[in-house]
Amino acid sequence: MTQYLLSVHGNEEQYAAIPEEVMQRMFTDVERFNEQLQADGVWVFAGGLEGAETATVVDSAGGSPVFTDGPYLESKEHIGGFWIIDVPDLDAALRYAAAGSGACQGKVEVRPFQAEPPAEA
Repeated sequence: MTQYLLSVHGNEEQYAAIPEEVMQRMFTDVERFNEQLQADGVWVFAGGLEGAETATVVDSAGGSPVFTDGPYLESKEHIGGFWIIDVPDLDAALRYAAAGSGACQGKVEVRPFQAEPPAEA
């Protein structure tokens, strides 16, 4: 089995334009999708994120940490939420991503996690 990150991308203007009743239906659809992931035994973890403006970037590459307010990338779209699933292959991950995209009415990027190196004895 391989773990995949299914990340939901969007922007604040896009979310602000969604009528309240549509947003509530999306929340219901996402909860139903979450329940399906759990029932299928592929759920690892999921969560929604606060807006990108709440981010803090930490850079310790120079030895001392530097803290900067705001998102790392200056872009119109940011990750709004994500799922981590554990499935046999990319085809299965893509099927779940399609269902998740339908539930949240947004784009979902699918990326596998790197394989863990073997533990040293």
